[in-house]
Amino acid sequence: MLFSVVPESGTPLAEQIAANVRRALAEGALRHGDRLPAARELADTLGVNMHTVLRAYAALRDDGLIELRRGRGAVVTGAVPRERAQVIEWARHLVSDARRAGVGLDEVVALVRQQYAKEAGG
Repeated sequence: MLFSVVPESGTPLAEQIAANVRRALAEGALRHGDRLPAARELADTLGVNMHTVLRAYAALRDDGLIELRRGRGAVVTGAVPRERAQVIEWARHLVSDARRAGVGLDEVVALVRQQYAKEAGG
């Protein structure tokens, strides 16, 4: 799996690293049981601090996408289907885009509810 980050981007590096994994899950490039690179190794490869990689891995764990196992590292759990991983990634993009556009959380939630209702009815 190829990881990449853009340091000049307004998106924090840890979020970029996590997005790489979510995208790979959504595309099927990563599957249940696959191991992610060790945090130190990935940090060296990307030229970032190891704690940045650990923050990304913690976010992925919190999303239910990976398990962090002592001695085995980060392992894809497979608990979240590809489609759900894709929705999680889209939601992160939606939040990022909404913040840049000055759209508040309540308005984003209302827009999503409205769209959800349209889809259910039509």
